[in-house]
Amino acid sequence: MSALICGSFAFDTIMVFHDRFKNHILPEQVHILNVAFLVPELRREFGGCAGNIAYNLKLIGGEGAPMGTVGEDFAAYAAWLERCGISATHITEIAGQYTAQAFITTDQDDNQITAFHPGAMNYAHHNHIRAASGCTLGIVSPDGRQGMIDHAAQFAEAGIPFLFDPGQGLPMFNGEELLTFIDQADYLACNDYEAQLLQQRTGHDLTALADRVQAMIITRGGKGSEIYAAGERYTIPTAPVRAINDPTGCGDAYRAGLIYGLMQGLDWELTGRIASLLGAIKIEVAGTQNHHFTPSEFSARFQEAFGVVLE
Repeated sequence: MSALICGSFAFDTIMVFHDRFKNHILPEQVHILNVAFLVPELRREFGGCAGNIAYNLKLIGGEGAPMGTVGEDFAAYAAWLERCGISATHITEIAGQYTAQAFITTDQDDNQITAFHPGAMNYAHHNHIRAASGCTLGIVSPDGRQGMIDHAAQFAEAGIPFLFDPGQGLPMFNGEELLTFIDQADYLACNDYEAQLLQQRTGHDLTALADRVQAMIITRGGKGSEIYAAGERYTIPTAPVRAINDPTGCGDAYRAGLIYGLMQGLDWELTGRIASLLGAIKIEVAGTQNHHFTPSEFSARFQEAFGVVLE
């Protein structure tokens, strides 16, 4: 089986301010705000949902190809994907555009100021899933608004089962649009905050939403996750972590585990634990694509975490 991963590619420029924003932003002067922060620490990471999911899926041994739109500045990211053995066949460069990018400044209290430029991501609808012949599973993750709408409809029309992961794209859609996504999808994944927002916007509780898909997965950070499927509720524990360095991208790693489990025909108890361990491994390393492991290392750690041999 092969998965088509529809979503964004982005550069994340992360800067660290060695002080506190509150010491430099005067509340009584915010109407004429003009501040500059010296950031001695800076790193540029490869990110975006499609890139992150594809990276984790490749690590665990799954077959998948990302589909997204990028800008003329994508060369370094493209070279990284090639080194990782990830297909760039369905990545489209948009002339005159930058790849989507986030500029994140963090202070000593872990407060963040972020500027996000969508750039080429807004052209996601230029890609069509018919170009990906042979895919047997899909995911619609955060991307350009029209791209998400089109790709969900195209998966449904083609009869290809897919996972809907609204993520940070959820605020772009109203309740009716979200219900359309859910009814087209076979699986729904969100975190606990997004689950609350879904209920608010659609007017349906979790039970009603779960009844509209084959499975609904809700991640709850350090409290683990829950999977609602076929009238059952599976409580998935967190995997032990060795350090907590950066939660960014943990959700994407978890979703790669879901895709892997679906592709392998695994049960939800096992699939959820694979996803949980992928998220735990990611949180230990700064950046969304800087963690590494071999299949044998993953299997050993899975047995250590859950007492089960992963074959």
